[in-house]
Amino acid sequence: MRSFHAPPADMPEKLRIRRWIQTLWPFLLEYRGRVVAAFLCLLVAKLASVGMPFLLKYQVDHLDATGVLSEDWWIGFPLMLLVAYGAVRFMTVLAGELRDLLFGRVTERVMRRMSLTLFRHLHSLSLSFHLDRQTGALQRDIERGTSGISFLMRFMIFNILPTLLELLLVIVLLFANYPPIFALITLVAVVLYIGYSVQITEWRTRYVREANKMDSTTHARALDSLLNYETVKYFTAEERESAVYDESLGRWEEARRMNRLSLFTLNSGQALIISVAMAAMLMSSAHYVLTGEMTLGDFTLVNAFMFQLFLPLNFLGFIYREIKASVANIERMFELLDVESQVPDNGKAALSVSQGRVEFRDIQFGYNEDRQILKGLNLALEPGRSLALVGGSGAGKSTITRLLFRFYDPQSGQVLIDGQDTVSVTQQSLRHTLGIVPQDTVLFNDTLRNNLLYAKPDASEEDLIEVIRMASLTTLVNDSPDGLNTLVGERGLKLSGGEKQRIAIARMLLKEPAIMVFDEATSSLDSETERTIMAEIRKVAEGHTALIIAHRLSTVVDADEIAVIEDGSVVERGTHQGLLAKQGRYSQLWLAQQSTDSGEIQDQGGDQNAPVDH
Repeated sequence: MRSFHAPPADMPEKLRIRRWIQTLWPFLLEYRGRVVAAFLCLLVAKLASVGMPFLLKYQVDHLDATGVLSEDWWIGFPLMLLVAYGAVRFMTVLAGELRDLLFGRVTERVMRRMSLTLFRHLHSLSLSFHLDRQTGALQRDIERGTSGISFLMRFMIFNILPTLLELLLVIVLLFANYPPIFALITLVAVVLYIGYSVQITEWRTRYVREANKMDSTTHARALDSLLNYETVKYFTAEERESAVYDESLGRWEEARRMNRLSLFTLNSGQALIISVAMAAMLMSSAHYVLTGEMTLGDFTLVNAFMFQLFLPLNFLGFIYREIKASVANIERMFELLDVESQVPDNGKAALSVSQGRVEFRDIQFGYNEDRQILKGLNLALEPGRSLALVGGSGAGKSTITRLLFRFYDPQSGQVLIDGQDTVSVTQQSLRHTLGIVPQDTVLFNDTLRNNLLYAKPDASEEDLIEVIRMASLTTLVNDSPDGLNTLVGERGLKLSGGEKQRIAIARMLLKEPAIMVFDEATSSLDSETERTIMAEIRKVAEGHTALIIAHRLSTVVDADEIAVIEDGSVVERGTHQGLLAKQGRYSQLWLAQQSTDSGEIQDQGGDQNAPVDH
């Protein structure tokens, strides 16, 4: 993957834009032939544009010299000049259209490359980034960023630079062929126009940024509320959600109001400068015609130049404003590209698994400095055997899973698989070796079939049917109107918690990993289904290294070994019967759960609402 780095926040904007162009330049080189052809079309269009006023001048002078029409008026009529004028005007338009056609492919490819690069980069970032992100705001940042890149490329390359070139040509031609006053008026107007545009645009850019920020915030708030539709309904919080959303919309509205006011100031000032300059040019050219120093054709040429010059100059002001807005849009995109993963994938070799032994050696870890989760943890999973982790919420059981998958790295200590430090191997090979049934199963808004095949896209229909049977999904598939082609809804909301968990189990079974992890794999299931699936899990896990994290102790009594985690370390380890005989912490947990199970909530699964443990 190409490496991208956003410029430092205190870097001057000129250098910032220059670095962005340097970032995009390699993509432009992929279509260097199209870029060169587009520039040639641009050059032809600008030369033709500058030549048109001269053709118009010669027509007017010729007609003025012809005088009153006679019977043979057509002999002296400047037919070829008119044809040439029409041909040149058509060439100007045609060259511009060809330029856009040729460069459009380049722009679209750059947008595709940048979007793909950002997509890959976001997937390469560590879990901590994604836990803190706002999905809606992130989506808006990406959309505006790619659009901003397209605008920046097309208009900066094919509008600003050509317009400046045209301005220079016109000033030189006016100075060489006419009194200096015309070139002077043009030069002063251009300098005033550009200076005014730059100053006012700098002032209004902060309102553009604020409007973008509030747009992202508002979008994120709406998306978050809609994704949690059921929670909103449970707590009758519709009005509260609407009030918070309206508050965000109010701040967005205020930012847009200031944005619009600053735009009015900018447009009015630009129009005043252009109007004064054109009036001055008209009066000067009329004066020279009356004194006989210029012809009517010269009068027409000068004014044609002014219209031809100030129209793109006015457009240049618009382009500059939009480029500033685009810069504000893509700033966040490049900031995202600059985010570095807290868990870099620096492994040089692929993980080689021969036995499947897992060892956590003297692990010290905390999500922040104020709270240490694991404190000198030492834990080994023997090859081909199952180890169950039990303990209270917050003991660190799920944290062990996250360290195993390298979503985080410990502050000290090592995680080893067959003696290989997971830091020294590639993350892809590590996670390819592991399979997990997570505590919270989130599905794609796709069919049952594709959600299952996500673990193994090339799996056969027979394999798919087998894991459906093993995970007790047959009834769900048969009862669904479209069978395996039934859509599960966003985040799997059309399914119950137990159904989603069974899909996660089937998906893991389909992957057939060397090392299996079950993180509260049956927490959303009823007792009967739980017993069925645990029996299947034991059968599938036989001969594999299996880590089973459980809150309900009755699900792990048949594990080869059980380890009790408390206060970030292992306090007991052994078989179910052996730990009960010790009369220690495990025995206390067992007696407490047995007492609860014999009470009024015996049939409710006990820990379905247990908090997610870190």
